[in-house]
Order: sequence, then C-alpha cells, then structure tokens
Amino acid sequence: MSIEQMSTSIMLLVLLGIAVVSDLRCHRIPNLLIVVGLALGLISQVYASGVDGLGDAALATLIGFAVLLPMYALGGMAAGDVKLMAMVGSFLTPFTALWAVFFSLMAGALCGVLIVLFRGQLKQTLARYWLIASARAYLAPAANEVAGKPFPYSVAILLGTLASGYWLYIGR
Repeated sequence: MSIEQMSTSIMLLVLLGIAVVSDLRCHRIPNLLIVVGLALGLISQVYASGVDGLGDAALATLIGFAVLLPMYALGGMAAGDVKLMAMVGSFLTPFTALWAVFFSLMAGALCGVLIVLFRGQLKQTLARYWLIASARAYLAPAANEVAGKPFPYSVAILLGTLASGYWLYIGR
C-alpha cells in the first residue's frame, strides 16, 4: 500500500469515526461532514488517478447512494446513513464500493440481531415480522420494541468498510 493510499484510508476512517461519534451521541450525521468527506474523497481520487479517478469516484459515490436509497424510501434507514455510504464510495473504486456496501449491509444485519438478542426481544421481534409476512403489510413497532428505536447505522458502515478493506487487501 502506497503512502497516498494509506493517507486516504486514514482520512476515510477519521471521517467515519466522527460520523459514528455523532450518530451515537445525537442520532444525526452532520451534512457538513458529508460534504467535506465527499470533497476529500473526490480530490484524493483525482490526485491518485487523474480524470479517470474522478469518474471512478463519481460512480462509486452513486453506487453507495443508490444501493441504500431504497431502504431509506421504505423507512428502514435514515438519510444521513445513505449519504454517509455515498461519502465512503467517493474514496473507493466502483468495485470496492460494492464490497463496502455489501459488508456494511451484513454488519448492519448482525448488529441488529445482536441488539435484539441483547435486549431480550427475539421472540417479540420474530412474532412481529411473522405478522408482517402473514398480513403482507407493514405493522409499526410498539413503543417498547427495539425495532422502533433509532439504530446508529454508521457503526455498520464503519465495520463494513473495515471488513471490505480487510477482505480486498489484507485477507487474500
């Protein structure tokens, strides 16, 4: 890994760390952080690969945004999480952005299951989803249900980005 790649990776991880802290503290990812991150990601791609890097970064940004957008549209994710994944994509190539999204979705599912288990609501959650599947309609979670609480998905994006980096560059 070159110095440029290492500094870009560190920059991305610092931005993700700030997003995680903000998400955990106030359930919000600042738009300024996203805009600064997008600019830094695009600039780093242009610096590393010229105009081709800009095209790759733009496509990777679109991939990060587009894959999570349907979950936002269905109410399963906040807009800040979708924008954060787009920001992550701006630092990556389209191929690595797909892997980062894939691992982030896996990390989100694992985190969700762990939260349900930790809060002792597995039976209640499974019953609710069984009703949703049976009725073929969305049923809002009860006030005391973990499914109705904010989920800091930035943690899953950070874990997924780290896992994809390990998978693509170190683990092979």
